[in-house]
Amino acid sequence: MAINHRTGSELSGHPRSDSLADVLERVLDKGIVIAGDIQINLLDIELLTIKLRLVVASVDKAKEIGIDWWESDPELNSNSRRLVEENDRLRERLERMEGQLARLEKGGDRVEEGGDG
Repeated sequence: MAINHRTGSELSGHPRSDSLADVLERVLDKGIVIAGDIQINLLDIELLTIKLRLVVASVDKAKEIGIDWWESDPELNSNSRRLVEENDRLRERLERMEGQLARLEKGGDRVEEGGDG
């Protein structure tokens, strides 16, 4: 996409504007927050509240201000995906062990630590 620059005579009376690339670079470098709330009431009874928060920033700027949710999102991060899978396996193992313990306790048998029998 080519950007055509205008001469001063074409913009007489108008201040010089930055190109879209310049504006985008500035926004990503500094970051911008857009916030708003939508509230629907009926007879002074709150029916619905929607809180909107939008942050537009570069990855570096987001990390600098403490926003790094993508690093722990299992859909976006392979390390997190492995941790979720490991966590699922550990939960299944714990459920099996708790089930075995409950059956042993119902049978009146004692479970001894560190021994298989």
